[in-house]
Amino acid sequence: MPQYTAPLRDMQFVMHEVLDVVPALRELPSHADVDADLINQVCEEAGKFCAEVLFPINLSGDGEGCHYDPSTHAVTTPKGYKDAWVKYVDAGWPLLTAAPEYGGQGLPHLVGSAVHEMENAANQAWTMYPGLTQGVVELLSVHGSREQKDLYLPKLASGQWTGTMCLTEPHCGTDLGLIRSKAEPQDGGAYTLHGQKIFISSGEHDLAENIVHMVLAKLPGAPEGSKGISLFVVPKIVPDDKGNLGARNGIFCSGIEHKMGIHGNSTCQMTLDGAIGWLVGEPNKGLAAMFVMMNGARLGVGMQSLGLTEVAYQNALAYAKDRLQMRALTGPKAPDKPADPIIVHPDVRRALLTARAWAEGGRFLAYWVALMLDQAHLHPDAEVRKDADDLVALLTPIVKAFITDNGFAAANECLQVFGGHGYIHEWGMEQYVRDARINLIYEGTNAIQALDLIGRKVLMDNGARLKKFGRVVQDFIEAEGVNEAMQEFVNPLADLGDKVQKLTMELGLKAMQNREEIGAAAVPYLRVVGHLVFAYAFARMALVAQQKIAAGSTDAFYTAKLQTARFYFARLYPETAAAIRMARSGARSLMDTEAVFA
Repeated sequence: MPQYTAPLRDMQFVMHEVLDVVPALRELPSHADVDADLINQVCEEAGKFCAEVLFPINLSGDGEGCHYDPSTHAVTTPKGYKDAWVKYVDAGWPLLTAAPEYGGQGLPHLVGSAVHEMENAANQAWTMYPGLTQGVVELLSVHGSREQKDLYLPKLASGQWTGTMCLTEPHCGTDLGLIRSKAEPQDGGAYTLHGQKIFISSGEHDLAENIVHMVLAKLPGAPEGSKGISLFVVPKIVPDDKGNLGARNGIFCSGIEHKMGIHGNSTCQMTLDGAIGWLVGEPNKGLAAMFVMMNGARLGVGMQSLGLTEVAYQNALAYAKDRLQMRALTGPKAPDKPADPIIVHPDVRRALLTARAWAEGGRFLAYWVALMLDQAHLHPDAEVRKDADDLVALLTPIVKAFITDNGFAAANECLQVFGGHGYIHEWGMEQYVRDARINLIYEGTNAIQALDLIGRKVLMDNGARLKKFGRVVQDFIEAEGVNEAMQEFVNPLADLGDKVQKLTMELGLKAMQNREEIGAAAVPYLRVVGHLVFAYAFARMALVAQQKIAAGSTDAFYTAKLQTARFYFARLYPETAAAIRMARSGARSLMDTEAVFA
């Protein structure tokens, strides 16, 4: 049977020894009292909750799935899900990062991200219910009216109500300018909405008493395309101004999708049939408002794959230490047994180290971005806020696409470690592969993330954001370039930094002549920039490990960290050479192919 233990030691290493988050958080007035003990205690308790409450219902929930009743449009979640929700709410976990004015604990986004990693490792499908709710809280906190905040945020923050985002329609996904859902103004400031939405995660369920849908629709006479989209809050049950539930609204689940993975989460087809809603923000500016939730969701999807990478690695490692097959190539390593454990075999170690490296690099990136998100929102210095916001914007598509690409690859490698047993449901590994696969698709496919990175985040501002990240990397290189012990990490980092700069300039010039050059180069370009981020991450982590060992530490954790960093640079980093070559290969081999598709 699968197992999971929260990786608290590595989480604490990244937060306290590498990122040194406490002094950074204390520069933020609302987090001035946060200390390492508080962060560690929250993570320890969350780890227990995830291991003891969420993880035991992951495999069974995947096997059972959700149940839809077409006569009532009701959805029942798998056995144990509702009980876990009650325990989650009673323990106050939904309130962790919510604003104190709405009953929240007001802890940093960084802490919430660490908890989110563990929740996803334990049970991604279940975690999507509160994850989307947190997105609605963030969206309404920024764009909601005072009345909307007072009505919805206390209920959402507490977990009494949950939330969704309703974007996709049967005929359109990423191209939201094509949506057909309509909103008609009514007396009193409300609107009636009609339309169809699909792929709505957590759209209907039995966990909470109400569901608050954030719906994109078009007003009469709205401009064509994305400039004519408005955003509405549409509750499943319409509350009065005190939050007391009233009549059932005209939004209902008309079916659930039968999916490859995340079976425990209800992926719903939603019908709006005269549903009552209220405008959020300004008319025709709904997509910009929804990006608050969409960007948060993209970071959240990265955390989903980070969690899956970790739990897949833990189970594959345990199996590799126990499973006996053949003898080591250099002779028996367990002569008292009929065969050696498979962890002695080089390719099994390659698979395990691949997953471990993707997890450790992803953890650094995810926590670093979370810390900068706190700084972007709360730092008293406007320049610090701007720099942090720019880096978060640049790195968001990396978190979403690079971590999820790597997470799926890691899950596949870990399944392979199990051999035939990896293909069997009761071991849990095939579920991780299926669950991980969706993360490359939703919240903007990874190809869309790649276009966002090179187009919007790099070329649109003439590389200003990328240069800010480059300065961070360069400062590290200059500080450690004379450190002989760090040459094996600093030299490839510096080399890749130079190559990214040259590649970016080359692609920018090509794009001036032919915009399809950007589409052709985007995906390998993201892989290259992702490796630049991970090379920086492993160099920083290696430096701390070396310093601890030099100071006399005999903790094997630091030796393992150096060994993982060396594996990354030897076995994963070399992907950059092929990716750079692909990015430079141009659009012709893709677009001059009419005979192929005739």
